[in-house]
Amino acid sequence: MRDFNFVTIFGNMNILVTGANGQLGSELRLAAAKGRDRYVFTDVTSVPGVETVYLDITNIDAVRIICDSEDIDVIVNCAAYTNVDKAEDDSATALLLNSTAVGTLATVAAERDAVLIHISTDYVFHGDRTTPCKEDWPTHPLGVYGSTKLLGEKKIEDSGCKNIIIRTAWLYSPFGKNFVKTMLQLTAERDSLKVVFDQVGTPTYASDLAGLIFKVIDENMLDRQGIYHFSNEGAISWYDFAKAICEIGGNTCDIKPCHTEDYPSKAERPRFSVLDKTKVKETFGITIPYWRDSLVECVKRIKG
Repeated sequence: MRDFNFVTIFGNMNILVTGANGQLGSELRLAAAKGRDRYVFTDVTSVPGVETVYLDITNIDAVRIICDSEDIDVIVNCAAYTNVDKAEDDSATALLLNSTAVGTLATVAAERDAVLIHISTDYVFHGDRTTPCKEDWPTHPLGVYGSTKLLGEKKIEDSGCKNIIIRTAWLYSPFGKNFVKTMLQLTAERDSLKVVFDQVGTPTYASDLAGLIFKVIDENMLDRQGIYHFSNEGAISWYDFAKAICEIGGNTCDIKPCHTEDYPSKAERPRFSVLDKTKVKETFGITIPYWRDSLVECVKRIKG
């Protein structure tokens, strides 16, 4: 018998979402409210006022039980270890969440003939080219985070499960901790700030990515399997991004450009990780918003 205390939306398919209280999971929760399918939102953390089913994705028996009891057709994995610098010292946990747990989800998906939609990262690339990264490029992660995420992709491939892997970058939203919320706070509190200008990529508004995932499920395009790249359109540095956040947020902080070497970190970042979105746009028939337009929308939500 089903436990109807679960956060569910009744419809045609049963969708399990992991990491549901994170940035992407929270945005997918909002998107799913408009759909016809039934969603089961799970996480190992709780958020006040938000109902979420507890699920430890490192426990294959727990994953099997919930997938069997809820008759799951699609697993959307939004869970990950995303602290890039901390991963350098905590490689065991990063490996557990970004690789081992992904293998667990893939194994259960294969057993059930379910589809696994998995979120990966631009950090699987070295970042030493100057043209947008395509899905079939050779991978070369620079640190533990990227390496464990790439191992997760390989676990999915080895499992033989039906899958859609979406690599994304620079994720932000009104939820949790992210660069946009941090910059809004710092540029309101400080007179000046330095931000690196020699790392170039494209931000991803989590609401836009959630919209893609929702569309794939809602319009039943789950047979279009493979690896895809998704971020907003355009290419900017972290410096440019910070300047835009400050301006859109109505702050007057003097933001100055600096080199990566001026602020050394434990993990090396890709210097150029703009993602080529041609494949995802053509395959799913989508138009991706320009990064600044999405940033304006997100800042309005954060401030209002």
